[in-house]
Amino acid sequence: MSERQHLYLVDGSAYIFRAYHRLPPLTNPEGTPVGAVYGYTTMLWKLADDLDKADGPTHLAVILDKDSTSFRNEIYPEYKAHRPEPPEDLRPQFPLIRDATRAFSLACIEEQGLEADDLIASYARAATRKGWDVTIVSSDKDLMQLIGQCAKEELEPGVESGGCIDMLDTMKSQRIGREEVVEKFGVGPELVGDVLALMGDSVDNVPGIYGIGPKTASKLIQDHGSLAAALDAAPDMKKSKLKERLLEGRAEAELSRVLVTLKEDCDLPQPLEDFALDGVPPEPLAAFLEKQGFTSLLRRLDSGSGSPDRPNNLNPAKPENKRAAASAEGNRQPLPDMPEIDRSAYECVQTMERLEHWIARAMAARLVAVDTETSDLDCMVCDLVGVSLATGPNEACYIPLGHLNADGGGSDMFARPPQQIEKAAALAALKPLLENDAVLKVLHNAKYDLNVLARNGVHVDPIDDTMVISFALDAGRAETGIGGGHGMDELAERHLGHKCLTFKEVCGTGKKAIPFGEVALDKATEYAAEDADVTWRLYRHLKPRLAVEGGTRIYERVDRPTIAAIAGMERHGIKVDRPQLAKLSGEFATETSRLEGEIHALAGEEFTVGSPKQLGDILFDKLGHKGGRKGKSGQYSTDQSVLEKLSADGAEIADKVLEWRQLTKLKSTYTDALQQAINDGTGRVHTSYSLVGAQTGRLSSTDPNLQNIPIRTEIGRQIREAFVAEEGNVLLAADYSQIELRLAAHMADVGPLKDAFANGEDIHNRTAQEMFGTVDRDTRGRAKTINFAILYGISRWGLAGRLGVEPDEAQEMIDTYFKRFPGIQRYIMETLEKVRERGYSETLFGRKTWFPRINSKNPNERSGSERAAINAPIQGTSADIIKRAMARMNPALTAAGLDNVRMLLQVHDELVFELPEADVAQASKVIGEVMAGAAAPAVTLDVPLGVDIGTGHSWGAAH
Repeated sequence: MSERQHLYLVDGSAYIFRAYHRLPPLTNPEGTPVGAVYGYTTMLWKLADDLDKADGPTHLAVILDKDSTSFRNEIYPEYKAHRPEPPEDLRPQFPLIRDATRAFSLACIEEQGLEADDLIASYARAATRKGWDVTIVSSDKDLMQLIGQCAKEELEPGVESGGCIDMLDTMKSQRIGREEVVEKFGVGPELVGDVLALMGDSVDNVPGIYGIGPKTASKLIQDHGSLAAALDAAPDMKKSKLKERLLEGRAEAELSRVLVTLKEDCDLPQPLEDFALDGVPPEPLAAFLEKQGFTSLLRRLDSGSGSPDRPNNLNPAKPENKRAAASAEGNRQPLPDMPEIDRSAYECVQTMERLEHWIARAMAARLVAVDTETSDLDCMVCDLVGVSLATGPNEACYIPLGHLNADGGGSDMFARPPQQIEKAAALAALKPLLENDAVLKVLHNAKYDLNVLARNGVHVDPIDDTMVISFALDAGRAETGIGGGHGMDELAERHLGHKCLTFKEVCGTGKKAIPFGEVALDKATEYAAEDADVTWRLYRHLKPRLAVEGGTRIYERVDRPTIAAIAGMERHGIKVDRPQLAKLSGEFATETSRLEGEIHALAGEEFTVGSPKQLGDILFDKLGHKGGRKGKSGQYSTDQSVLEKLSADGAEIADKVLEWRQLTKLKSTYTDALQQAINDGTGRVHTSYSLVGAQTGRLSSTDPNLQNIPIRTEIGRQIREAFVAEEGNVLLAADYSQIELRLAAHMADVGPLKDAFANGEDIHNRTAQEMFGTVDRDTRGRAKTINFAILYGISRWGLAGRLGVEPDEAQEMIDTYFKRFPGIQRYIMETLEKVRERGYSETLFGRKTWFPRINSKNPNERSGSERAAINAPIQGTSADIIKRAMARMNPALTAAGLDNVRMLLQVHDELVFELPEADVAQASKVIGEVMAGAAAPAVTLDVPLGVDIGTGHSWGAAH
């Protein structure tokens, strides 16, 4: 135990809800919901492990809310009034979460009538008076009022200097001190309460002053020094909306200041000394894990990994509990025996002799994990800083190529350049290994490294990608947010029980952050070689699962062949017409300004059109439109569906707002952003495609996102006109025609639809004839809406909203549709039955998409999963087919002598190419044949795949 005591106070309530939303529903052997318990346990375990490895606490307690009311409700009955009741399946988990805390032999504190924040404040202040330092584990802005407080008065006898308080945000792995608070609020922690009182808090229903947001609140406190001073200054301010609001809202602000003030003098339910840490006895924790069926955590405890002082004498997990844990973790195969990761075993390769040694090892192994370190996340602008290799567990090295300082910390004139192999010589030595078709290269997010190395003259092949393998196995299963839970760090924790070094730990954060090329070589080697080591281990764990769990087909026939094709598309990029974009931005700005004026005129006053709260108040309180509904925040919903409903009811202002929103979004997302995205070196825009961004397998694009340009509107066409070909070339757009309807006809075995496609009929005309007995503009339009809506599992109310009819009439249409096309209804019922039973859907190529909440007791979660499950096999098969076309395209073009044809973009069901105008006829034939035959021979379809092809100097003209 260190000489100075350090208390950690964990905001347990925040952990609970994070855990609940992080994982799918899970039950223990007794049938009790335990999804949140499992997530909470893993988070607490990770915290204990992280703190043990760092300069950890001497004392620790978890602080919880006893119930939803406190003394603040006596002051202001509406306090937290809008917070919903906890979900039904979360309530029985609260006692188990307390049991989980005590299973770790940690103090668990809660008190009737007090919020967790007040207990944390009181314990923190008591500890600092004893001379202890305090870290609050939370990201709660209210608790930031305590940061930096160092006790100077009322110190306990014998204490020479008081302790200080900081925070730890485990979500961001960030320490929060006074500097970070000032950066966030513009004021020090002692004035955070004043800012909060002005801006209010819709979640807790703290009123604040209407119309004053965080920026205005911060500036007022900065300018005047306190809330009281700002309010007192209001009468002397110039006439303005702000002055009126300060004068009218003074009472609300003063009330809010009382509500946000933390109570720092609560009676302490347990003395601080009871929080002393003295290891974690394994027996209570083992008993708890076994009772809840958390077999993988029990295995970690048994192996001694992931936390301190864990003996290896626990009983193995019971077989009957394995299924529940597997569904939560997506880890149904035993982890291969491997030694724990030892970063001290890694080698920094600084001579050609040692590099040749590693290359020989990789050649002999026939399998090597590879990773690159770069100066930037953008693979099209970054410099290559180093390469790491791994040939086995703890058999990894880092080859620095672009480091500037052997000791780290900067690149100024006093920096000592490290010994490293000259980049060109190292790459020349690595090239035969990385391009050798007898050696498999394993990468994580291979597309990035392929582009980095290709720009340096090395074309890596053959490859496997652990990120894409994970996606093929577990898409949708983990529900862990961005990236679908397939990032290396996430997979290392989930499957290997290992926490990787983070980039921030190596390079720092904020103003003190340094580029990777300035990191000391010993630290850089630990970080970079660990990535290769972890990739190698993940491959050994995940690749065998493909065969066992039926993922080989989708990975080998669809996903893996696509990786190199997509990397090539990203490198090629597409040219955009900057003057045309600037012209459009100007036109959009003029039009949005005009629309704002018209909206203000219809509203009878000026307001911020982009503010949902102000817009809601105008629409429903002032103008009295019907259909307003308030959400949890207490403000009206003004999302697109609400505005569309108002528009259908004749509200002209809703039309104008919808138009305004579309223009401002298109301006910021495309016409402005695309100009900034032009690469200085190539003069082109290089979007980045994610192979794991959508759980159905569809590609998604970012930086910039090209997937959401409106398809059939004039504005969308104008934006596409700005995507152009180089001089002497044209763009060719090849688009699958109604591919999802064709796949539905095949998968649901719908005879009339299959006949219509086989005969080249207009499918919407055929549907209109079948449903309404006549074909005209109105019935065809309705048939088109119904055709697509049914495939998304639309409800009677949803269809009624789209068609502008009553729900009963919409239900009659759905019934008629199913009667005319019974295969569709059969497909829907069978699909849902399979997903409920197995937990996942499958495409025709075997891609699994998991739906953990398909059997949820929450009707919104369940119905949302059902709608997605109905469409996933169709949309996923469509995505699989276009990926197969992309993978086959370059070889087919090369075989036809069309080496100058470049595939540039994939957007939904469309591929865009750039090519010499003289090659259009021959290329159109090859491209059409590849796309039309992409499903075969793996899948034989009962309907033909139609492909529409157009060309022009711009993408818009090619349509």
